[in-house]
Amino acid sequence: MKQQQFLNLSTAEEAEDRFWQAVQPQPCGEEQILLENTRERILSRNVIAQHNVPFFDRSNFDGYAVRAEDTFGAQETAPVFLKLNPEVLACGVVPEKSVNPKTATIIATGGVIPRGADGVVIIENTLPIEADESGEKGIQVLKPIVPSGGISLAGSDIGAGEVVLRIGDRLGFRETGTLAALGKAKVWVWCRPKVGIISTGDELVAPGKHMELGKVFDSNATVLAHAVEEMGCEPVNFGIVPDEELRLEEVLRKALKLDFVLLSGGTSKGEGDLNYRVFEKYSNPGILVHGVALKPGKPLCLAILDGTPAAILPGFPTSATFTFSKFIAPILRTMAGLSPEHTVSVKANVPVRLNSDKGRTEFHLVHLVRNDAGYSAYSTGKGSGSITGFARADGFMEIPRNTEMVEAGEEAKIQLLGKSARPPDLMIIGSHCVGLDYLIGEMQKSGVSCKFLAVGSMGGILAAKRGECDLAGTHLLDQNSGHYNRHLLTPELHLQKGYCRSQGLLFRKDDSNFADCKSNFEKTIQKIINSPELCMINRNRGSGTRILLDRLLADQRPAGFFQEAKSHNSVAAAIAQKRADWGIAIRSVAEDLGLGFFPIQDEEYDFILPKNRLERPEVIQFLSLLGETKIRENLIKLGLKTQR
Repeated sequence: MKQQQFLNLSTAEEAEDRFWQAVQPQPCGEEQILLENTRERILSRNVIAQHNVPFFDRSNFDGYAVRAEDTFGAQETAPVFLKLNPEVLACGVVPEKSVNPKTATIIATGGVIPRGADGVVIIENTLPIEADESGEKGIQVLKPIVPSGGISLAGSDIGAGEVVLRIGDRLGFRETGTLAALGKAKVWVWCRPKVGIISTGDELVAPGKHMELGKVFDSNATVLAHAVEEMGCEPVNFGIVPDEELRLEEVLRKALKLDFVLLSGGTSKGEGDLNYRVFEKYSNPGILVHGVALKPGKPLCLAILDGTPAAILPGFPTSATFTFSKFIAPILRTMAGLSPEHTVSVKANVPVRLNSDKGRTEFHLVHLVRNDAGYSAYSTGKGSGSITGFARADGFMEIPRNTEMVEAGEEAKIQLLGKSARPPDLMIIGSHCVGLDYLIGEMQKSGVSCKFLAVGSMGGILAAKRGECDLAGTHLLDQNSGHYNRHLLTPELHLQKGYCRSQGLLFRKDDSNFADCKSNFEKTIQKIINSPELCMINRNRGSGTRILLDRLLADQRPAGFFQEAKSHNSVAAAIAQKRADWGIAIRSVAEDLGLGFFPIQDEEYDFILPKNRLERPEVIQFLSLLGETKIRENLIKLGLKTQR
């Protein structure tokens, strides 16, 4: 297969400007629809109140309509007597009698205030009198009121002629409730642009279908459809199209009848990019951009095909999501009648050096964590093929195309992906463990939001020292003392014992190279280390498991040494899928995938935390979990040994 080369890459700014100028996006017309169908639609005209809301002066509670001046001086020890009028003003009843001096009329919540009354005494501040000395019914008022007290005046909520909702407003339940209160049965809204979504590639499998090696579930169709809906548009899904040029042309012709077309993915056979070749057959004006000096998103293609805007997004999920957000979403928002999205940014310290490809603008996804001086920005460590990279990131930093690295300690501008950088209730940084996953799940069930960054034991300790986390999960052995984690403490740090877990050698049970593992472990280890046919899967530097591996290997570099996994689960998956033959991980992940396991060392997985976080309620709650009987029993079921 001949790979498509990008000989004339556009800069991100050039691509964005060229596409915008060619499309010249405008709203796609307006329509008047029934109120019940307006949720999530965009107003195309201002909504002006035709009537006052409330329409009349009304009572705020059950009580008595009175003249406020008649209640002045009233108190429990010296109540004021008012004669009771015969009229009863329930909701919807139009008053026929005026409230004269020294009289009161019974009124319900929402009732129309009668002529002469300028206030309502709540029923709890009165006593009924069946008959006074003259035989008339009345009430005793125990507390005075002020004029207009207990009344919502006509127009006090919304005045006639007032602009209540404005063009471009998105209608949620609060807005539709307001429209109903105004008596609007029909509303003018912008027509929803119809966006065709086409996924391409023989390797794609629809969610719910059978998965097999070499295939990948089509997540882009779902992501793009829901993103399009958030832009106020209507997605039209054309499903998965295989790498067949005639079939793709047929589907694309149908899609071009819509307002916008989005393709994701490329080709797995043939010469060059199949989607691009099909796009080349169209004009008016045709392809505008093919290839952008951008990371992620280099293969992006922007075009107008026979007058319809269209784009080929990269197949990798993070690349597709990012390029959609940057190049497509602003145009769709305008076509849907939405105003431009307001971006929010913060300044953050970069604690770990980041490398960048010179010559391409790089947008680097990051997690934000609070520290004493503001924020630190940790790289998500996720590539363009990651499903969770964009979803879990807090924001991104733009690294200019002439910059090769961002040094540790530099300050960077982070553009937020949400409305605000709200920190989680509990921030955990350090080594990954299935037990920690379980504990975080229990915290989340109780309503405590948690975030965990897997950066290895040492990375967690450094974050704790910088005050960037509440807890650091660690399992580092001190060779001199033989103790775990104690040597990492400083006067500012506290050690909370966690649980024990068994680290060992993982392999496939049917692999004869490990048949003698139990009878002669040392011989087996030397055999697999020295075999060029057997491939290992390593762990990331800074993790406790990597330290164990380095001690086991000494200075040897077996096949696969430079292939690093960031979690125990990733180690097990690589071995189960035969991408590697052996590695070191904990027992539970081996059992989950039916792998062989030979224990090497029991280790202590503990939590180190800044002492000034010890009194935080969320920290206290997390640490208390470790002592609960049910929690300990469930940790044991995960293959962990709890400490007392």
